[in-house]
Amino acid sequence: MANSASSSDALSPVRAGDTVQPEQSAPDRSFTLTFWGVRGNIPAPGADTVRYGGNTACVEVLVGGQRLIFDGGSGLRVLGCHLMQQEQPVEAHLFFTHTHWDRIQGFPFFSPAFVPTTQLHIYGAPALNGASIKQRLMDQMLRPNFFKPLQTMAASMSFHNIAAGDAISLGDVVVEPWSLNCHTSALGYRVSWQDRVLVYATDTDPTQTSLDPNLLMLASGADVLIFDGTYADAAYSDPNGSGLAPWHLGIEVAQASQTKQLVLFHHNPCHSDDYLDQLERQVQTSFASTRLAREGMTLDLTRS
Repeated sequence: MANSASSSDALSPVRAGDTVQPEQSAPDRSFTLTFWGVRGNIPAPGADTVRYGGNTACVEVLVGGQRLIFDGGSGLRVLGCHLMQQEQPVEAHLFFTHTHWDRIQGFPFFSPAFVPTTQLHIYGAPALNGASIKQRLMDQMLRPNFFKPLQTMAASMSFHNIAAGDAISLGDVVVEPWSLNCHTSALGYRVSWQDRVLVYATDTDPTQTSLDPNLLMLASGADVLIFDGTYADAAYSDPNGSGLAPWHLGIEVAQASQTKQLVLFHHNPCHSDDYLDQLERQVQTSFASTRLAREGMTLDLTRS
């Protein structure tokens, strides 16, 4: 291992089981995102979660000739299997929101990381205890947690410590990290390319009693807002019940920020497909341009 520190109609969903086109099939004018993991906390396999999927957080974005990956939950393993079917070497920019287990647990099983021709650029903010993103990924792969240390990964890896306020330019794509949650030091990301904007805001503070101006600026005018929205049970909110349930907050943010499409993400592992179907219908009565994320679903931000 080598180390160094538009309108909502424009979005076309592809359901689980459909073929996801590899990067080389689209020109550099593409801006697509694919959900490889949509659950929170812990994977939830089973007959009741087949349609929405049971893997934890992982979203792949192909934009302007770049491959961006947001979070490395167990969905990252599935993405890795997909990428291993391609003939060309893998190069990706992997952005972590924070290092709770459901965001990093797929990294040790990401097959391209064990291939020498792979290039990975890894970004994350220091944890609350000061640990860098490299330290956190290394720690989870030490015994007795895992049988292979990170050093056995043959890919070329560069690690980047980032903070809210930075602007990361990847060709003509700009990725901006924003502070989301002081309790977890979680980041949100705003991806801008030409006149299109994707916002990934998936670990917000549910104890907020009013809309966070910082969150509104992050989501301002987004074509797609991926939001931490379906921990709808009261237990996820503060005990006093003064905060908004996350999906209510997502609607308020989408409306106030003039977001075109809201995608709720980070589903409760206890919620079945039938429950999520019902929740999606309920949310759409308040904000019609909403859907719940499903594994294998792809959205195209460039279609008009």
